[in-house]
Amino acid sequence: MSTLTFVILLIGVALVFDFFNGFHDAANSVATVVTTRVLSPVQAVIWAAFFNFVAAFLFGTGVAKTISEKLIDPKAVDVYVICGGLIGAIVWDINTWLMALPTSSSHAIISGYAGAAIAKAGFSSILIKGWIPVIVFLIISPVIGMILGWAIMTAVSWLSHRTERHKAERTFRHLQLISAGLYSLGHGTNDAQKTMGIIAALLVAAGKEQWSKPGGFMSDFHLFGIKHQIAWWIILSCHAAMALGTMAGGWRIVQTVGSRITPHLRPLGGFSAEMAAATTIGLATLANVPISTTHAIGGAVSGVGATRGWHAVRWIWGERIVVAWVVTFPGAALIGAAGYLLAHWGIQPFIH
Repeated sequence: MSTLTFVILLIGVALVFDFFNGFHDAANSVATVVTTRVLSPVQAVIWAAFFNFVAAFLFGTGVAKTISEKLIDPKAVDVYVICGGLIGAIVWDINTWLMALPTSSSHAIISGYAGAAIAKAGFSSILIKGWIPVIVFLIISPVIGMILGWAIMTAVSWLSHRTERHKAERTFRHLQLISAGLYSLGHGTNDAQKTMGIIAALLVAAGKEQWSKPGGFMSDFHLFGIKHQIAWWIILSCHAAMALGTMAGGWRIVQTVGSRITPHLRPLGGFSAEMAAATTIGLATLANVPISTTHAIGGAVSGVGATRGWHAVRWIWGERIVVAWVVTFPGAALIGAAGYLLAHWGIQPFIH
């Protein structure tokens, strides 16, 4: 097999990961709007997938640049490191999906990528400065989501307390369509960019850097005055793969996010949680930081539940999810390292 064929194959594997990302994180996009019965499951995933794809035309690619250049020393990256990282992320996502745990696909891919790089070049391949904002947002994103969820829920409850309940419910059923769309828009732009960054790093490592640059391989596009730093074929393929994954849906996780963290979620609460999570993701994207959308929505749903008192949140599920988040880094990294060794020893001899 030629190196070029292997690179094309790995691009396909990266898009498979993006599909799994959408599939695994579909619950984050639709759990609240399905739980509140504003949309049916089928309507919800179509709605989420649409906004996942539309995000391709509305935002830049700063997060992708962070993934491809600021986390791992480019000198330590080769096609086998990328292969190992993708194996680590995909295997981790499948395992956590089977356990119905809403872990972070974002952290799975960067951890698998890091584990593969360490297996090849040691810990010196890790660019500590680039990881600082990632770790910071790992800690503060669920906190920001929780605070915003509580604040927005409190504010809209106060503003609507004199409105008849059925009228308020009807109003927030309509508003939740907007909030769910905004959340899916944020999810699409931040999460799809992680795969864009991996593909860009792959092409650079394979000596095909011109394919990933605007104007390279295929001409780039410019919309709304937004500067894109990655070729349009990468942007559109990643968003399309994520949208298709979202349409496939990850129903095992919907129940965990939508009803196990805080039961009896209603349209007002769903609207508040989605707006809080969308705002958190938007802040991270503006800062070019690859945030976990799972952390954002999990924290936001907990914050909404906390407005009814701490007893209204099933903290045991929060504890289980936090444990899953924490073990994602070493777990995906170890699988990524094993994936690199498998690719290096098992595949490299057949590449020419």
